[in-house]
Amino acid sequence: MSDISFFVNTEKYFDIALVDMVLRLCAATVIGMLIGLNRDVNDKPMGMRTLALVSLGAAVVAVVAVHFENLVDHPDALSRVVQGVLQGVLTGIGFIGAGVILRQPRNKSVYGLTTAATVWIAAALGIACALAAWHVVAIASILTFVVLVPMKGLEMRLVKLFSRPD
Repeated sequence: MSDISFFVNTEKYFDIALVDMVLRLCAATVIGMLIGLNRDVNDKPMGMRTLALVSLGAAVVAVVAVHFENLVDHPDALSRVVQGVLQGVLTGIGFIGAGVILRQPRNKSVYGLTTAATVWIAAALGIACALAAWHVVAIASILTFVVLVPMKGLEMRLVKLFSRPD
């Protein structure tokens, strides 16, 4: 086959389902990277690469479940598999998030809860990307960044305002 015939017969090599899957996985990775970038900027334990991998990993698991060829013609079985995948991924992600939570015995403070929550939302957004729930991805991404960026300052001001003097 000559080089020209490859470009002429691209429809033979172009698979829209594959392109769709690649875009879903890329979207999950980018969203995880953006959330992680916020964590990096704030000098938190998990950063851009970690949360990109969490989001991508969750998306891969969900895409595999949804695109498993033998289940396409069996909606009940597909539903059970997707439910199991969602439950398994989000439970497993809890263990990663738990790894960043630290407790200081002296002053009984707990650190890392927000970072643990970002691990969880990165995984959830990865699943949403894999399932092509684009409205959910857009709204949840915006809300995630609203909570992480402007709410941090608001939270600090409110805590200072309502704290009881010791």
